Amino acid sequence: MVIIGITGTLGAGKGTIVDYLISHHGFKHFSVRGFLTEIINQRGLKLNRDSMVAVANELRANHSPSYIAEQLLAQAELNGGKCIIESIRTVGEVTALKQKGGFYLFAVDADPKLRYARVVERGSETDHVSYETFIANEQREMTSTDPNKQNLAACQALADFKFDNNHSFEELYKQVEEALGKIK
Repeated sequence: MVIIGITGTLGAGKGTIVDYLISHHGFKHFSVRGFLTEIINQRGLKLNRDSMVAVANELRANHSPSYIAEQLLAQAELNGGKCIIESIRTVGEVTALKQKGGFYLFAVDADPKLRYARVVERGSETDHVSYETFIANEQREMTSTDPNKQNLAACQALADFKFDNNHSFEELYKQVEEALGKIK
């Protein structure tokens, strides 16, 4: 079993990599966003980034820093084969997944203004924010000494492969292919 975890800054291209791995390499996708959306909807909360962060942090605090990733890993193991767990946000998630073996962490980043333009175009429930709010949200998730809270910077530092997504889709796909070649 091969499991690829994907981390990265907001709007950097995590979903683009997921779509590529599904369509070109037959990976199955397990989404933190989807997992949290179900819980948020069950609780009758407003679906936005604040709710996502609050629910994720609560689940980690009540269970473990790796709880969400472990729940998705359990689903992935039932399917076997090649799986993606998106979006890895805590060091505990990285550590727990690396202990399982066959796990590789991809990190993606791009220029903040380019990333903001992408999220505005994407227009999901969590993307209707000003540039200032976008940057503030990212800063809130970038570092933390609390193991139950997001720490994107530390996750990116632990990545096995790092991608620069400041250019074309083709350039990003080339980087992904190079990483996959090293995994095989």
